[in-house]
Amino acid sequence: MAASMCDVFSFCVGVAGPARVAVEVRFVSSAKGKGLFATQLIRKGETIFVERPLVAAQFLWNALYRYRACDHCLRALEKAEENAQRLTGKPGQVLPHPELCPVRKDLHQNCPHCQVTYCSAECRLAAAEQYHQILCPGPSQDDPAHPLNKLQEAWRSVHYPPETASIMLMARMVATVKQGQLELLRRLFTEALYEEALSQWFTPDGFRSLFALVGTNGQGIGTSSLSQWVHACDALELKPQDREQLDAFIDQLYKDIEAATGEFLNCEGSGLFVLQSCCNHSCVPNAETSFPENNFLLHVTALEDIKPGEEICISYLDCCQRERSRHSRHKILRENYLFVCSCPKCLAEADEPNMTSEEEEEEEEEEEGEPEDAELGDEMTDV
Repeated sequence: MAASMCDVFSFCVGVAGPARVAVEVRFVSSAKGKGLFATQLIRKGETIFVERPLVAAQFLWNALYRYRACDHCLRALEKAEENAQRLTGKPGQVLPHPELCPVRKDLHQNCPHCQVTYCSAECRLAAAEQYHQILCPGPSQDDPAHPLNKLQEAWRSVHYPPETASIMLMARMVATVKQGQLELLRRLFTEALYEEALSQWFTPDGFRSLFALVGTNGQGIGTSSLSQWVHACDALELKPQDREQLDAFIDQLYKDIEAATGEFLNCEGSGLFVLQSCCNHSCVPNAETSFPENNFLLHVTALEDIKPGEEICISYLDCCQRERSRHSRHKILRENYLFVCSCPKCLAEADEPNMTSEEEEEEEEEEEGEPEDAELGDEMTDV
């Protein structure tokens, strides 16, 4: 049901097209549903497509802890030096080569009614046209009694970091349809009133469908002005001694950030993407997603040559998770994505014992006579 809702939603609101026409969506099976397939040879390292999300939203705890991002495209709004100062907890932290920071504060604009910040006039207008007229709280932006603020506080109370979704993603979906799409939908569904169809989203089944749509199709988005500054530093042509000094500075900077902030480095949110949501999972993916433009534009890049007619698969697991046992991978995928993987790697490991990687490690420790907490630090690092 989630996929069909996504199809209807994308058809109604319109989606920015891919950078190149090299893919097509096909039905795979009743178990897998749809898949994305190459229509021509795609070389390793090539960008397969670039996609704009139907809707995106920053995670609520992420925003509460002053990770400043454009309210529409999630582009990081802090200067790289400001970002470093906040993440290290050192107000006097200075970065070399400040000219490499891409943030343009002179282009930032606020909503004149609620003062949320956008990276540009284009994003402010796009948000207003798509959903913000419905969702703008006006002068009640900081009023805890405002219905949207009560909704967000309730979400934060049940969904602590690390975050994987935002209730505002669903709010923006509803607002997008309510705002300016009514006549189009009436033309598309001549026999039904759109108010009736929209009301189904608020029934228990409908709300669960929305939740499943976000939970199973939502793609995490991360942006960072500091990360962009580091990449720009990496591209500098420097003398060996200067390169060594700069690399040492960056290494120490990340150590300071880890000590002060831990793993939460980026402005984070999630979005719904039509083509990306059709990419099935594989524990041996031939493509990967990234956000190199430091906003919500998703790039899908080939990890190897992909032949015409071959399915394009990404991985829902990170690198460390993909190296764990088949049973561990299946456990993560069942709990988070509600399916059992049958990719080539999982089929090849079908005869492995049904135990998680942690259970395997515990057995090995017991056999070697080590105390159970001997590798606790390493296990915590691997989570």
